[in-house]
Amino acid sequence: MSTLTRISGSFSHPDDAATTKTDVSASQNAEGDPHLVVLEPEDNPQNISLFRRWLAVLIISSASLCVTCDSSIAAFTEQGSAQTFHVSHEVTILGISLYVSGLGIGPLLVGPLSEVYGRNVVYRVSYALFFILTFPVVFAPNIAVFLIFRFITGFCGSTFLSVAGGSVSDMFPNSSIANPMAVYTISPFIGPVVGPLISGFINQYLYWEWTYRVQLCWIFAELLILVIFIPETYAPVILKKKAKRLRESTGDPKFYAPLDRRENALISAVLISCYKPFQLLLFDRMALLLDSWNALVLGILYLAFQAYPIIFEDNHGFDMQTTGLAFAGIGLGMILAISTQPLWNRLYVRETAKYNGDPPPEMRLIMGQVGAILVPVGLFWLAFTTYPQVHWIAPIIASVPFGSGIYFVFTSTFTYLVTAYRPIAASAMASNSALRSAFAAAFPLFAGAMY
Repeated sequence: MSTLTRISGSFSHPDDAATTKTDVSASQNAEGDPHLVVLEPEDNPQNISLFRRWLAVLIISSASLCVTCDSSIAAFTEQGSAQTFHVSHEVTILGISLYVSGLGIGPLLVGPLSEVYGRNVVYRVSYALFFILTFPVVFAPNIAVFLIFRFITGFCGSTFLSVAGGSVSDMFPNSSIANPMAVYTISPFIGPVVGPLISGFINQYLYWEWTYRVQLCWIFAELLILVIFIPETYAPVILKKKAKRLRESTGDPKFYAPLDRRENALISAVLISCYKPFQLLLFDRMALLLDSWNALVLGILYLAFQAYPIIFEDNHGFDMQTTGLAFAGIGLGMILAISTQPLWNRLYVRETAKYNGDPPPEMRLIMGQVGAILVPVGLFWLAFTTYPQVHWIAPIIASVPFGSGIYFVFTSTFTYLVTAYRPIAASAMASNSALRSAFAAAFPLFAGAMY
C-alpha cells in the first residue's frame, strides 16, 4: 500500500469531503429520507452569476494581496523602528519573520473553522481582528508589543492563504477553474513585491509609523467590501442554513443537513489539521520534495527584502523610494507569466483529450518545469550584475525571469497538490504553507551575515 493511500485512507479532512458529503446526502435523500436537505440548483454556488463569482474572486484575491503585502511592507520601516525602539536592526527584521510565522501557523486552525462555520464568517471575523489588532502595531509603545502584534496580525490574516482557495473551487467547476485560480494564486506572491514599493515611498517622506497607518486604511476598505459582496460558498454550511430555515418555516424539527449530524466536528477537525500536514511531510516523498522546493523559492524571495537595499542603496546610491521601485522587475515577471495562462489552458485541453478526459496530475507540473529553469537563470543573472560598475537596470531586468519563475513554480505545485492529493488536498496545502512560511520567516534573519 502506498504512503498516500495509507494516509488518505486513515484520515479524512472535512474540507476535502465537502463534495462527497453533498453527493452522499443526495443519494440518501433518493433512498427515501424526506427530511434530509440536499443542494438544489438555486443553492449551488456554482450557479451564481458569472459576474458575481468573478467579483468575489477579485475581492478575495485583493484581500490576500493586502495580507501578504503587510508582511513585506515592514522592509523599509526597520531603520526607523530601530531608532524609535532603541534596538538593533536584526531585532526589527523580526517584524517580517514573526508576521510570516503567523501566516504559516494560522491555517492549521483557520481551515477547520471554515469547515464548521463557513467561509464567510471566518473571512469577516478574521479580517475584523486583522484590522483591530493592527492598531497596537501602529501605536506600539515598545518593541515587544510591536513584535507580538505583528505575529498575531499575521495569524489573523492567514485565512486568505488557506480558506480563500476553497472559495474559488466552491464557485467554479474543474473545467473552468484554471483562470480564477491563476488570479488568486498570483495575489499572495504579488503582495510581497508591492509591499516594499509602497513602503519605500512612504518612508522616504514620512515617519515609519505612517507605513502601517496607510496599511490600516487599506485593511478597512477590504473589510467593507468583504462584508458587502462575498457570499457563502461552502456547500455543507449552505445546507445547514437551509435546514435551519426549513425547521423554522415549517415547524418540523426533523429537517437536517449532513453537517448537523457531525459530532465534535470542530475539535476533531483541528486535531487532524494540526498533525496530518506534518504526517504527510514525513511519509510522502513527493509532497516533501515539492514543499521544500516551494519553501526555498519563497525564502529567496523574502531574502530579497534585505538584499535589495544592499544592492541598490549601497552599490548604486538609490534612495528608499527608488529601491522600492526596483522590486517592480519581480512584479513585471509575475504579470508576464500570468498572461501566458491561455497557452497553458490550451495545453490542458489537449492533454485531457489525449487521456480521454482523465489526465494524470503530473501534467500540471509541466508549467513548473519552465519555472524550474527561469528561477535559477534569474538568480544567476542577478548575482553577476550586482556590482557598482554594472548599470543598475541589469539586476532589475534579471529579476523579471525570477518573478515569472516564481509564478510558474507555485501555480503548478498548488494545482498538482490539489489534484493528486484530492482526498486530503487541504492537508497537502497546509503542509506546503507551513514549510514555505518557515523558510520565508528564517531567510531574512541571516541575510545581513550572507552579504
